Amino acid sequence: MFTVIDLFAGGGGFSYGFKGEGFTISAGVEINPSACRTYERNISPLQMFCSDIRNLSGREFENQNPDVVIGGPPCEAYTPVSLNRMDNPIDRLYLDERGRLTLDYIRLVAHLQPKVFVMENVLQITEGQLKYALMEEFRQAGYERIYFNVLRSENYGSPSERTRVFVSNIYFKGYLERFRVSRKTIVWTAIGDLPKPDFPHDIPNHSWVDIPKKFKKRWEKLRFGQSALYFGKGNKVFKDYTKLHPEKISPTVKGSGRFLHPYQPRLLSVREQARLMTYPDDYIFEGGLNEQYNQVGESVQPLISKLIAKAVKEYLLNGNKNWNFT
Repeated sequence: MFTVIDLFAGGGGFSYGFKGEGFTISAGVEINPSACRTYERNISPLQMFCSDIRNLSGREFENQNPDVVIGGPPCEAYTPVSLNRMDNPIDRLYLDERGRLTLDYIRLVAHLQPKVFVMENVLQITEGQLKYALMEEFRQAGYERIYFNVLRSENYGSPSERTRVFVSNIYFKGYLERFRVSRKTIVWTAIGDLPKPDFPHDIPNHSWVDIPKKFKKRWEKLRFGQSALYFGKGNKVFKDYTKLHPEKISPTVKGSGRFLHPYQPRLLSVREQARLMTYPDDYIFEGGLNEQYNQVGESVQPLISKLIAKAVKEYLLNGNKNWNFT
């Protein structure tokens, strides 16, 4: 079967879908030790590099000839939630050290020359001239045609909103249209059957997490969908500690973000946030509590990774023939 290398692998959400579609995960690269353990436990790659990608030349993959390279470089340089984001979009890619990690992804793609690459990030990575800069960087890496597949996960059955762009040398969004759903999956459908975390149970990553003291008194007064915290600067205002509406889809799950449970005076557990991100209950997250939340919120949803894997497999099996989704 086809082989995959996952750069910026995180806890493995992107690889999970490809593994489920029969791809061999030949290698994963991740700098965070806890995320590495989560990845190895759930994905079992043939090789694992718990390393800074900037320290890899590409020769480490000498015995591999991957069909596919996937990965999601950090989004902090590009997302508007980052209050120290550089004003000039081009500077975010070339001057911000976090943004330059995207160039390391492209550097390794250029070295490995996979048949298909898929790079995930926030939509703002296409702002201004950034889109054309990325197209030029990938062109220099050997790929003339670049596509920006913008996917909204709630359109495919996810109980949480998530709009992401998947930059690739193939256009697969058209292929995924067949998997769109007409009815949204609501929060309570996703988490309503889980027991209270303080009751006896054997569900991993499902513990009671208290609301921070400064927000605790607000929980009762908040209506569904309201937030306990608002932050930002200038005309950019963001919210956190949102009391979820049980009959609606959830806002975007973020690594540093937290949700208030709609009926119990607590934060959503890691497992509940993982449910909102479409992880199965047997997917176990390693590390401290905040690291577990980060691994969930900073990942590609398994639901979406599986659909992308289906499209990539179809493309590879057809050898470019009958690929009529451009």
